[in-house]
Amino acid sequence: MKHGEIQIPSLYRKRSDRCYVACKLRSDPLYQAITPLLRDSPHPLLDVGCGLGLLSFHLRNEGIRVPIHAVDYDPRKIDEARMASLRARVTGLRFSTNDAREGLPEHHGNVTILDILQFFTPEEQQRLLRDAAARVAPGGLLIVRSGLRDRSARFAVTIAGDLLARATWWMKAAPVHYPCAADFRRILSPSGEVSIDPLWGATPFNNHLIVLRKP
Repeated sequence: MKHGEIQIPSLYRKRSDRCYVACKLRSDPLYQAITPLLRDSPHPLLDVGCGLGLLSFHLRNEGIRVPIHAVDYDPRKIDEARMASLRARVTGLRFSTNDAREGLPEHHGNVTILDILQFFTPEEQQRLLRDAAARVAPGGLLIVRSGLRDRSARFAVTIAGDLLARATWWMKAAPVHYPCAADFRRILSPSGEVSIDPLWGATPFNNHLIVLRKP
């Protein structure tokens, strides 16, 4: 443990949130994959679909000090993220309620969209991705984590996991549509270079990391 490192699970009031956060940090390869992408970037970050704000606190633990505006449409999670921020006594973090279907906040920098696209229709996904790409600064990144639609067993497990999250009320909506790799290339390639790589780690899900690099 680094000196001064935030004990992220302990920031949350509810035991269920603490357990969820601890499990995510222990088992999800996402956070370690994002860290090197953002470590040397001077740009502020817009985190769309931030949930409890876990990415923000992880980046602070990794020494990344850029301003972060994190948004989510679930008021309960935003309230918990704000309270956690006060407990962590960190600066430069802002948490806001925002429904991405109605547009994104003004921003110019890097953007992350993690694990939410499946809750949008194809038309909403296209609009959201284009809006996000428009907010990426030259030399900046749009980083997306999404399950990809294909014929793999991993994809079937991904659907089951999202349905379980809805059944337990962790997510307020059921999945609507999963994009495929070609969708990301079609929508994002006009804005820059697009890479798509598996991000499974030890999980059974069909997750991929999609990165748009704007020239």
